[in-house]
Amino acid sequence: MYLSSVRSSDAARPAGRAKHAVPATVLGLGVVSLITDMSAEMVTAVLPMYLVYGLGVGYLQLGAIDGLYTGATALLRLAGGWFADRLGRPKAVALVGYGLSAATKLAFPVAGSSLGAIGLVIGADRAGKGIRTAPRDAMITLATPADGLGRAFGVHRAMDTAGALLGPIIAFGLLTVLVGDYPAVFGVSFCLAVIAVIVLAVFVRTPAGTVERSRVRLREGLALLRRPGLRGTCLAAASLGVCTVGDMFLFVGVQQSSGLPPAALPLLPLATALAFMALASPIGRLADRAGRWKVFLGGHVVLLAAYVVLAVSASGWLVAAVVLTAHGVFYACTDGVLMAHASPLVPESLRATGLAFVQTGQSLARAAGAVLFGALAAGTALRPAFAVFAVVLLVSVLAGTRVK
Repeated sequence: MYLSSVRSSDAARPAGRAKHAVPATVLGLGVVSLITDMSAEMVTAVLPMYLVYGLGVGYLQLGAIDGLYTGATALLRLAGGWFADRLGRPKAVALVGYGLSAATKLAFPVAGSSLGAIGLVIGADRAGKGIRTAPRDAMITLATPADGLGRAFGVHRAMDTAGALLGPIIAFGLLTVLVGDYPAVFGVSFCLAVIAVIVLAVFVRTPAGTVERSRVRLREGLALLRRPGLRGTCLAAASLGVCTVGDMFLFVGVQQSSGLPPAALPLLPLATALAFMALASPIGRLADRAGRWKVFLGGHVVLLAAYVVLAVSASGWLVAAVVLTAHGVFYACTDGVLMAHASPLVPESLRATGLAFVQTGQSLARAAGAVLFGALAAGTALRPAFAVFAVVLLVSVLAGTRVK
């Protein structure tokens, strides 16, 4: 792939190279994320089917698990970001996170059918994601010129999503050939996660401009929230996050409202991943030109439209395709674009910490949103719950237009 170019330092790029060429560090981290997401999405793809149709989990329990899946990363994002800035070694901190997530893949077969044990494994896996995310994104920003951040994050997220596209295919193939052998899925997932850790350790270098060590104090990190731009971004991202339905619920909603068989559940993330992968890079470039916050809000408008479709009486493959494509557009407009918007609001010495604040607020809010949606769906049904969330998401989008 890109491994031969990733080894070289970004600072050593030839002078004649295109001004907005994607740095080698970004490509290297993209390869790591591609392999890691292949591993992670193998598990994610089969989890809703296993929980809902294998263990008979209800909407309330599914909401709690989905909230845990989203929110378990939150506080450790802050820890990972702060330690990366404090030590001046974002790659080392990211390695710890990737390694922890890899180890959890072997724990899923041990968890068996126990919801408590499954919750603990999911929590540990997401904790690893929380530790690695801010240091990884900080490395991307430190390696990239400010005017190319949207494109750099778009390329990285596209590679990341290519892995998300391949993961469910691998899982579906294994379960088809081995007839429901979930331990085989977890074993292959572990092997891929280990390969990703090795690639990061051996082939990806920290950006040349990164300071080896910094005297960053905790109160300096907390003081970032007094910056009006960053504080407003954190609050708006959290407000929008709490109105966001978890991925598990969206996929279950698509499967049930469109009348698809339960066996189709592991394949539904493919459409989302395909749209995300195809659009992440061009939308990142659009965000650099048109305004990153505008594109971020636009992604939530697209998601709102998907909720409206799920709230009305509609069925069939066409409905599923429309909702899942809109879901992929939403991620392409928001995932890396939010980090590209927030990066210039934070000094380089506190880059990982500042990004972690934004990510943490969003993750906690999305976890709360998943739990609230689960409780609402359990008390009513999926369609009314989607209708309510569409309304509150619209209000949050309108409030978000005040952020500069």
